Amino acid sequence: MPQSLCRRSISTIACLAASVLSLTIWSGIATADGSGDPKSVSRDENGKYVDAQGNPTFHVSDDGTWDWYTYSGYRRYHSDCHVCHGPDGEGSSYAPALKDSLQKLSYSDFASTVAGGRVNVTSSQNNVMPSFGNNPNVMCYLDDIYVYLRARSDGALGRVRPEKKEDKTKAYAKAEDSCMGAK
Repeated sequence: MPQSLCRRSISTIACLAASVLSLTIWSGIATADGSGDPKSVSRDENGKYVDAQGNPTFHVSDDGTWDWYTYSGYRRYHSDCHVCHGPDGEGSSYAPALKDSLQKLSYSDFASTVAGGRVNVTSSQNNVMPSFGNNPNVMCYLDDIYVYLRARSDGALGRVRPEKKEDKTKAYAKAEDSCMGAK
Protein backbone atom coordinates (compact mmCIF):
# COMPACT_ATOMS: atom_id res chain seq x y z
CA MET A 1 0.00 0.00 0.00
CA PRO A 2 1.45 3.40 -0.91
CA GLN A 3 2.39 5.57 2.07
CA SER A 4 0.03 8.45 1.11
CA LEU A 5 -2.96 6.06 0.93
CA CYS A 6 -2.05 4.67 4.34
CA ARG A 7 -1.93 8.18 5.84
CA ARG A 8 -5.31 9.00 4.29
CA SER A 9 -6.84 5.78 5.73
CA ILE A 10 -5.51 6.53 9.21
CA SER A 11 -6.70 10.12 8.91
CA THR A 12 -10.17 8.96 7.82
CA ILE A 13 -10.42 6.46 10.70
CA ALA A 14 -9.30 9.12 13.20
CA CYS A 15 -11.85 11.56 11.81
CA LEU A 16 -14.67 8.99 12.04
CA ALA A 17 -13.68 8.09 15.61
CA ALA A 18 -13.65 11.76 16.58
CA SER A 19 -17.08 12.25 14.99
CA VAL A 20 -18.60 9.31 16.87
CA LEU A 21 -17.07 10.53 20.13
CA SER A 22 -18.34 14.07 19.66
CA LEU A 23 -21.85 12.83 18.78
CA THR A 24 -21.88 10.71 21.93
CA ILE A 25 -20.71 13.58 24.12
CA TRP A 26 -22.89 16.31 22.65
CA SER A 27 -26.09 14.37 22.07
CA GLY A 28 -26.76 13.86 25.76
CA ILE A 29 -27.46 10.17 25.18
CA ALA A 30 -24.73 8.87 27.46
CA THR A 31 -24.10 9.95 31.02
CA ALA A 32 -21.15 9.21 33.24
CA ASP A 33 -22.88 6.40 35.09
CA GLY A 34 -24.18 4.81 31.90
CA SER A 35 -27.78 5.38 32.88
CA GLY A 36 -28.70 6.83 29.51
CA ASP A 37 -30.74 9.86 28.60
CA PRO A 38 -32.94 10.86 31.56
CA LYS A 39 -35.33 12.53 29.14
CA SER A 40 -35.93 9.35 27.11
CA VAL A 41 -38.54 8.05 29.48
CA SER A 42 -41.60 5.91 29.74
CA ARG A 43 -44.17 5.83 32.50
CA ASP A 44 -44.90 2.58 34.30
CA GLU A 45 -48.25 1.45 35.69
CA ASN A 46 -47.51 3.11 39.06
CA GLY A 47 -46.87 6.53 37.55
CA LYS A 48 -43.09 6.28 37.86
CA TYR A 49 -40.97 7.46 34.95
CA VAL A 50 -38.03 5.27 33.98
CA ASP A 51 -35.25 5.63 31.44
CA ALA A 52 -34.41 3.07 28.76
CA GLN A 53 -32.40 1.02 31.28
CA GLY A 54 -35.25 0.97 33.81
CA ASN A 55 -33.68 3.50 36.22
CA PRO A 56 -36.10 5.90 37.89
CA THR A 57 -35.92 9.36 36.36
CA PHE A 58 -37.68 12.69 36.33
CA HIS A 59 -40.24 14.05 33.91
CA VAL A 60 -41.34 17.62 33.39
CA SER A 61 -44.19 18.43 31.02
CA ASP A 62 -44.10 21.26 28.51
CA ASP A 63 -46.28 23.33 30.85
CA GLY A 64 -43.77 22.95 33.73
CA THR A 65 -45.62 20.21 35.62
CA TRP A 66 -43.19 17.87 37.40
CA ASP A 67 -43.80 14.20 38.06
CA TRP A 68 -44.91 13.22 41.56
CA TYR A 69 -41.63 11.41 42.35
CA THR A 70 -39.53 14.54 41.77
CA TYR A 71 -41.84 16.60 43.97
CA SER A 72 -41.90 13.95 46.69
CA GLY A 73 -38.13 13.54 46.40
CA TYR A 74 -37.68 17.26 47.01
CA ARG A 75 -39.74 16.99 50.18
CA ARG A 76 -38.03 13.80 51.40
CA TYR A 77 -34.52 15.04 50.61
CA HIS A 78 -35.13 18.21 52.60
CA SER A 79 -36.57 16.31 55.56
CA ASP A 80 -33.76 13.74 55.89
CA CYS A 81 -30.74 14.30 53.62
CA HIS A 82 -30.10 18.03 53.54
CA VAL A 83 -28.86 18.08 57.13
CA CYS A 84 -25.57 16.55 55.96
CA HIS A 85 -25.60 17.00 52.18
CA GLY A 86 -26.76 20.61 52.17
CA PRO A 87 -29.83 22.24 50.67
CA ASP A 88 -30.72 21.16 47.14
CA GLY A 89 -27.95 18.55 47.02
CA GLU A 90 -25.26 21.26 46.96
CA GLY A 91 -23.05 19.58 49.61
CA SER A 92 -21.57 20.81 52.87
CA SER A 93 -18.24 21.01 54.65
CA TYR A 94 -18.52 17.36 55.67
CA ALA A 95 -20.68 15.64 53.04
CA PRO A 96 -20.47 15.64 49.23
CA ALA A 97 -22.73 17.46 46.82
CA LEU A 98 -25.09 14.70 45.72
CA LYS A 99 -26.14 16.66 42.65
CA ASP A 100 -22.53 16.26 41.49
CA SER A 101 -22.17 12.67 42.73
CA LEU A 102 -25.11 11.51 40.63
CA GLN A 103 -23.22 12.44 37.48
CA LYS A 104 -20.97 9.43 38.20
CA LEU A 105 -23.03 7.26 40.52
CA SER A 106 -25.39 4.61 39.14
CA TYR A 107 -28.82 4.03 40.63
CA SER A 108 -27.75 0.71 42.16
CA ASP A 109 -24.64 2.29 43.74
CA PHE A 110 -26.78 5.13 45.11
CA ALA A 111 -29.29 2.68 46.61
CA SER A 112 -26.54 0.51 48.06
CA THR A 113 -24.80 3.48 49.67
CA VAL A 114 -28.00 4.85 51.19
CA ALA A 115 -29.07 1.44 52.51
CA GLY A 116 -25.68 0.26 53.77
CA GLY A 117 -23.81 3.47 54.53
CA ARG A 118 -20.21 4.22 53.65
CA VAL A 119 -16.92 4.98 55.36
CA ASN A 120 -14.23 6.98 53.56
CA VAL A 121 -10.98 7.27 55.48
CA THR A 122 -8.07 9.31 54.18
CA SER A 123 -4.98 10.68 55.86
CA SER A 124 -6.73 14.02 56.40
CA GLN A 125 -10.30 13.05 57.26
CA ASN A 126 -12.72 10.33 58.23
CA ASN A 127 -16.14 10.63 56.52
CA VAL A 128 -18.95 8.34 57.60
CA MET A 129 -22.38 8.11 56.07
CA PRO A 130 -24.67 6.10 58.32
CA SER A 131 -26.86 3.33 56.99
CA PHE A 132 -30.47 4.29 56.35
CA GLY A 133 -31.52 0.74 55.43
CA ASN A 134 -33.82 0.48 58.46
CA ASN A 135 -35.28 3.98 58.20
CA PRO A 136 -38.64 3.84 56.40
CA ASN A 137 -38.66 7.65 56.06
CA VAL A 138 -35.73 7.22 53.68
CA MET A 139 -36.05 3.72 52.23
CA CYS A 140 -39.76 4.00 51.38
CA TYR A 141 -38.87 7.09 49.33
CA LEU A 142 -35.49 6.06 47.93
CA ASP A 143 -36.65 6.32 44.30
CA ASP A 144 -38.19 9.73 44.99
CA ILE A 145 -34.96 11.07 46.47
CA TYR A 146 -32.93 9.63 43.59
CA VAL A 147 -35.28 11.14 40.98
CA TYR A 148 -35.10 14.57 42.64
CA LEU A 149 -31.30 14.45 42.81
CA ARG A 150 -31.13 13.24 39.20
CA ALA A 151 -33.18 16.26 38.10
CA ARG A 152 -30.78 18.49 40.06
CA SER A 153 -27.72 16.68 38.69
CA ASP A 154 -28.88 17.03 35.09
CA GLY A 155 -29.64 20.73 35.57
CA ALA A 156 -33.32 20.24 34.80
CA LEU A 157 -34.42 21.51 38.22
CA GLY A 158 -32.91 24.53 39.88
CA ARG A 159 -32.67 25.27 43.57
CA VAL A 160 -36.44 25.52 43.91
CA ARG A 161 -39.36 23.41 45.02
CA PRO A 162 -41.23 22.15 41.95
CA GLU A 163 -44.20 24.52 41.68
CA LYS A 164 -46.54 22.39 39.62
CA LYS A 165 -46.77 18.65 40.20
CA GLU A 166 -48.73 15.66 38.98
CA ASP A 167 -51.18 14.16 41.43
CA LYS A 168 -50.09 11.25 43.57
CA THR A 169 -51.36 8.05 41.93
CA LYS A 170 -53.45 5.51 43.82
CA ALA A 171 -50.75 2.90 43.21
CA TYR A 172 -48.12 5.18 44.74
CA ALA A 173 -50.33 5.88 47.78
CA LYS A 174 -50.97 2.17 48.27
CA ALA A 175 -47.25 1.32 48.04
CA GLU A 176 -46.44 4.19 50.43
CA ASP A 177 -49.00 2.99 52.97
CA SER A 178 -47.69 -0.57 52.73
CA CYS A 179 -44.05 0.48 53.14
CA MET A 180 -44.78 2.83 56.05
CA GLY A 181 -46.89 0.18 57.78
CA ALA A 182 -50.24 1.98 57.53
CA LYS A 183 -53.24 -0.18 58.14
